[in-house]
Amino acid sequence: MPTIQDMMFGQKGFFTKQEPSAESDAAAIARLDRLSIILDSAIRVPIIGTRIGLDPILNFVPVAGVVVAKSLTAYIIWEAHRLGVPKRVLGRMLANLGIDFGISIVPLAGWVGDAFFRANLRNVALLKAHLHERSGTHRVKETAAHHASTPIIDGEWVRNAR
Repeated sequence: MPTIQDMMFGQKGFFTKQEPSAESDAAAIARLDRLSIILDSAIRVPIIGTRIGLDPILNFVPVAGVVVAKSLTAYIIWEAHRLGVPKRVLGRMLANLGIDFGISIVPLAGWVGDAFFRANLRNVALLKAHLHERSGTHRVKETAAHHASTPIIDGEWVRNAR
């Protein structure tokens, strides 16, 4: 029978990084993508023409709402860590969390600002970019039709050809 220590730090424990695989990466991305959409852009606000999520709504609950919302953002960062994202990308994700937290703690202006600063969507975009880079799909294929200054649209990513 495995001990608690084995369950937490063992081969498939909570604190261990996962081995990269296309299936686990795709499942994690799908799960985190759904969570980020729920937190940042699930509801369309017709008056101002933007989308908000659960994150700015939770901020109306004085302390517990901010704690819950930022804990879910921290979960996204934790999953990125488990997927093997390098420390520099994790640092950018933590910076997004810090900015989001700083905006959220301001009582009235922070609620509005939190609706427009979408840290969760930014963090998932950083995670996707890293996973694309790690899998090698970030390379741009140049053809005679594309010049160095012509942007290339590749799925969700738009970048300049090199």
